[in-house]
Amino acid sequence: MPGAGKSTAAEALVAKGWRRVVMGDVVREETRRRGLPEDAKHTGEVMKELRRQHGPAAIADLCLKYIRKSGFDRVVIDGIRSVAEVEAFKKAADVLLIAIQASEPRRFSFLKERGRTDDPNSLEMFHRRDERELEVGIGEAIALADEVVSNEHTTPEALTAHTLKLVERWLDASP
Repeated sequence: MPGAGKSTAAEALVAKGWRRVVMGDVVREETRRRGLPEDAKHTGEVMKELRRQHGPAAIADLCLKYIRKSGFDRVVIDGIRSVAEVEAFKKAADVLLIAIQASEPRRFSFLKERGRTDDPNSLEMFHRRDERELEVGIGEAIALADEVVSNEHTTPEALTAHTLKLVERWLDASP
């Protein structure tokens, strides 16, 4: 869910040479391209419209086009929202799906600290955003996770160390 710590976990891999692709950046870029403000309302509308027009994996497909053009070898995708996106990535590469979880109060606190233009600034906006994310299927994607990591009572350093350990174990087990 938004604010759980996905970006912190992803940055641990970036520090080890992986490339990071943020799915929300694709939506924010499309919002800018359309000349709309990058606030929660407009980015949410653009995200839903992309999925309506191009299918539930639309944003994953845009990310995959970028990855193919870039020639990146090892990529961490930050921000999967649906089973269709998971399936799109799994068709393209070997995938380890990690879910980062944290409580609502902790996630809201993280989002307020982050302060992006599309982050909620009230609990009402936070809950509306969560509802929107659940509508597109994030709950099902979380349920499919190969690994689940709690970010409730931990430090960023512990979260990143745990993420690195999971990925190293996965890479060692890969053929």
